[in-house]
Amino acid sequence: MQLTVHLSFLLFWPLALALLAAMVGRRFAPGVALAGAIVPLGYAIILLVDFDTGRAGLQYVTDDAWIDALGIRYKLGVDGLNLWLIALTTLLFAVAAVWLFVRPVLERPSLFAFHLGLAETAVLGAFLAQDLALFVLFFDLMLVPFYFLVGQWGVGPDRVAATYKLIIYTLVGSLLMLAGAVATAVLSADGGSLSFVLSDLLKADLPESTQRWIFVTFALAFLIKMPLFPFHGWMPDAYRAMPLPALAIFSGVLSKVAAYGFLRIVLPLFPAATRDYQTLILVLALLSIVYGSAQAFTQTNARLVLGYSSVAQLGFIVLGLFALDPDGRGAQGAILQMVNHGLVVAPLFLVIALLSERAGGTEDLREMGGLAFRAPVLASLFLVAALATLAMPGSANFVGEFLILLGLFQTKQAMAIIAFTGVALASVYMLRMFIRAMHNRAGAHTASREVALGDAIVIVPLIVVIVAFALYPQGALQASEPAVKATIAEAGR
Repeated sequence: MQLTVHLSFLLFWPLALALLAAMVGRRFAPGVALAGAIVPLGYAIILLVDFDTGRAGLQYVTDDAWIDALGIRYKLGVDGLNLWLIALTTLLFAVAAVWLFVRPVLERPSLFAFHLGLAETAVLGAFLAQDLALFVLFFDLMLVPFYFLVGQWGVGPDRVAATYKLIIYTLVGSLLMLAGAVATAVLSADGGSLSFVLSDLLKADLPESTQRWIFVTFALAFLIKMPLFPFHGWMPDAYRAMPLPALAIFSGVLSKVAAYGFLRIVLPLFPAATRDYQTLILVLALLSIVYGSAQAFTQTNARLVLGYSSVAQLGFIVLGLFALDPDGRGAQGAILQMVNHGLVVAPLFLVIALLSERAGGTEDLREMGGLAFRAPVLASLFLVAALATLAMPGSANFVGEFLILLGLFQTKQAMAIIAFTGVALASVYMLRMFIRAMHNRAGAHTASREVALGDAIVIVPLIVVIVAFALYPQGALQASEPAVKATIAEAGR
């Protein structure tokens, strides 16, 4: 028997505590922010334990009237598509809150804590929403806190320009998606009652020509948000400027909202257009893998190595989503990759912060080095996170990429063969980054010291979760299987 879980509590608790943190002052704000993030994490763990993996459809549903005149309902739910992404979100925001608590050095910590809580509510809302208008609302709301996080706490002289570029790129995509969402609901009504509820929209049979242009509006919004090549123009400047705790969340979670949007909205609602544009999207994904890997290999800024690495990893995720193999293995691998990438990239960004402190404030790999023997614990933590990106046998990344390539091989064999090159390229740029940061000759300003206890409290739990997820990825696969098969069936109808 399932527990009674109120998703509204999970959704709005971070925002409520964020408002409190903004009012209590800098001394108590980090503690309030920590409480705002730990409670949702506990709630997500309860969902993981209590979730019925053998049951298809939504669970823990909240469905209330909101704007009846427009057919918009406040509908939330959990299934195999979003269960583990919700857990990932709460974990990474809790890690960021702990980082803020043990490192109270930021200016205006009350406002930082407020934007952090607002961002968590927005991301959770996008994952939980089962109404298209509600999804668009939370998808756009995610921009607001990161506008301030980059603009006020960003680094470098170009942070304002980077903020504008981030907002303009993503806002254009969001406006296109809003137009597509309204068109979907209006055209699906066909003279009947207007509804934005996803389960109602699934019953509509839109003409193929209509599906095509609406597909483009959603696809552009999601491809920009990820980002995927060639829609990544905002990424280098934003990654250079964003404060590292916020960047760990942004790269680890926000890009997954866009990938999840393809799986939750685009594939089931626009199946004919999905098949028509399948080859084009797969080509973009392959280009992202090759381009992102090549760029990651040539960068000397540690942030940008991870930024372009994320472009490549998201290319793999999109390959799985659009493999459209009948068994849904590609999509299951994509969900596994979303979770694994979020788990891996967050500690890597936090390690970069520690390495920068030991290299005199620089994030240039050429100025780092000489830490492996003087700081073996830090080097070991870095190594585990780095190896988790290489698709080594025994890692969750290996399982995810194997399923993606297996699903793609069933439908697009030539593309699957090309995608294999991405696995080798990942090993090149990640091992290069580790060797340069830890084993090169120490830079002129390098201070060799071990990881501090407070920093270990933040990073070690993430490493433990990475190892645990690698040892037992079956939980995510079992939870996602019924929902993935239902979604792929809709895309194939």
